[in-house]
Amino acid sequence: MHQTIVIKIGSSSLTAADGGLDLAKVEYFAAEIASLMDCGFSPLLVTSGAVAAGFKAIGMAGRPRLVHEKQAAAAVGQALLMKAYHEAFARHGRTVAQILLTRADFSDRGRIHNAHMTITELLRRGALPVINENDTVSVGELKFGDNDRLSALVANLVKASRLVIITDTDGLYTDDPRKNADARKIERVDAISDELLRIAGGAGSEVGTGGMRSKIEAARIAMLGGVPVFIGRAGEPGDLAKALHNEGKGTYFDTDLHFLPVKKQWIGFHSVPQGMILIDDGAVNALVRGGKSLLPAGVRGVTGEFHPGDVVEVADLGGVTIGRGVVNYASWQLVAIAGLSVEEARKRVDVHRPEVIHRDEWVAL
Repeated sequence: MHQTIVIKIGSSSLTAADGGLDLAKVEYFAAEIASLMDCGFSPLLVTSGAVAAGFKAIGMAGRPRLVHEKQAAAAVGQALLMKAYHEAFARHGRTVAQILLTRADFSDRGRIHNAHMTITELLRRGALPVINENDTVSVGELKFGDNDRLSALVANLVKASRLVIITDTDGLYTDDPRKNADARKIERVDAISDELLRIAGGAGSEVGTGGMRSKIEAARIAMLGGVPVFIGRAGEPGDLAKALHNEGKGTYFDTDLHFLPVKKQWIGFHSVPQGMILIDDGAVNALVRGGKSLLPAGVRGVTGEFHPGDVVEVADLGGVTIGRGVVNYASWQLVAIAGLSVEEARKRVDVHRPEVIHRDEWVAL
């Protein structure tokens, strides 16, 4: 049985010193990925590089800074990028397919289902899906993570056996190794803490938009969906295969969580919350550690206006978000019954289900 993997390659790994697309690097990754396909893997490639590939072609002296300039460069560069991939993979007897996605596609359950079906058919036929954000129409995505988050969402969607994020550094360090000779490489991570995010710091390369922090946040999303992650460097033949066999030049992020069903992926990562519910410590423990549903007795506050069937965020009394779920009450109803037992709540409002959020429609974050 083929293993589905998602490989994300950032702009810094695809461009030359002058900022343009480096065809030799494209050929290197094509050879590496084609070799994995020959070994029975079913990869998906999430690629950056459209802006970097296009800005010189329309007469820009350097990488653009303004959004409309980036969008213009991406409009030209996406075709050039796919042409380079098509030619490079054709030399290895492989066919590539372009898929452009935005965050809005993931928010719409119908659209992302169609995308999933298309990806599944491409993999079944031995083609390589090449996925990028639709930069020309997606303003927010150009400022977010250099496709890191996108790669994690795709990895969760296809239930990948691993997400491989290729960057220009060989993993996560305790400090910036370019500035601190005592910085120590972190070989393995099994939980992403606030301290780890602090260590990740800001952007690394000037070529891409994503730094190590966005990669760590992407790893967190993938891990919550049950997908282990590798973040590191690949520049020599065989490096991608080593990354998949726990011998790569980078940091491994392990998870013991199970794959999330598509519905829970939508609740946790793609839905737009319509409000927030504040709950007490007992309810936090029941939801996060006890696998229980949220009952009215644990509710301590409500913000926003929502209706039954909406997705809401749930936070502790300190305001820290602990997860999302589908609520069974309207906001005004929840205000009326906050802190009450199920029996007392039923006397005040008429609802079909006693749980505020049922555990089957809850995702802890």
